Amino acid sequence: MANLRDIRRRIKSVKNTSQITKAMELVAAAKMKKAQDQAVAGREYADSLNQVLTNLKDNTDEESHPLLEKREGGKELMLVISTDKGLCGGLNTNLLKKVRSSAGEDTDYITVGRKLRMQIAKADGNLIADWHVGDPVPFNDAKPIAKFVTEKFLAGDYDRISVAFNNFVSTLRQEPWVSQLLPIEADTLAEKRAYEGVGTGDAKETDKETALGKDYLFEPNAEGVLDKLLPLYINFQVYQMLVEARASEHSARMVAMKSATDNAKNMIKDLTLEYNKLRQAAITAELLEITTAMKAME
Repeated sequence: MANLRDIRRRIKSVKNTSQITKAMELVAAAKMKKAQDQAVAGREYADSLNQVLTNLKDNTDEESHPLLEKREGGKELMLVISTDKGLCGGLNTNLLKKVRSSAGEDTDYITVGRKLRMQIAKADGNLIADWHVGDPVPFNDAKPIAKFVTEKFLAGDYDRISVAFNNFVSTLRQEPWVSQLLPIEADTLAEKRAYEGVGTGDAKETDKETALGKDYLFEPNAEGVLDKLLPLYINFQVYQMLVEARASEHSARMVAMKSATDNAKNMIKDLTLEYNKLRQAAITAELLEITTAMKAME
């Protein structure tokens, strides 16, 4: 049975830990708000870009652009977006399960985030590149990643480029997703994906009649504009996925730290109760000894 000194030490230790987890919870909450604001700010831009691409798609020959070309081969490159730090619950574990269930045996990987980079390396996955992204996520950090995967696809090294990331649905809910980035599927250009609107959860289609009803004038021609817009579309998709993953990270860490703080408070209550019981028992024992001694002296 623990003595009073041991329990006092445990109470002090748990209190110190709860102060740390509380501070981490507040930091994660502040960072989550910034990441969520970044994602929300991109919604209207995503809608407008998709509408223009929908109109372009219907005014050009889809098969003529290399980024729209469907290939028969099965060589895949997967961009895996995880976290650099832990203490965010099962976020990375759930994403790793999704990656393992979606990737083929000959899939190569590029990573953003240290956690799954280490896991993929331990599992002898073929890791060809690793990137670091700032916090908050700058758009310029997404450009070299998008350029790298686009060049790999255009060079014919891979027939399919996909991205695995955590989609931010709400503070308490983050979903691991694997989304195809290249080739761009013409049928999905007019779609608004869940990760283009934070918190929607389900993919929703943009109003195609509205998009097609707008009278766009393309200079010098529709093909030239499409050639410039598709790389921008790829850049923005990568950026939006990075932002969603970052918002998921901070929200998961905030929830995990809040849970740890609450558990610490409950533990302190239990230890305090145990401490008071032992202290009372010690006092009672001393009183009994005094009373017994007085009786013996009579």
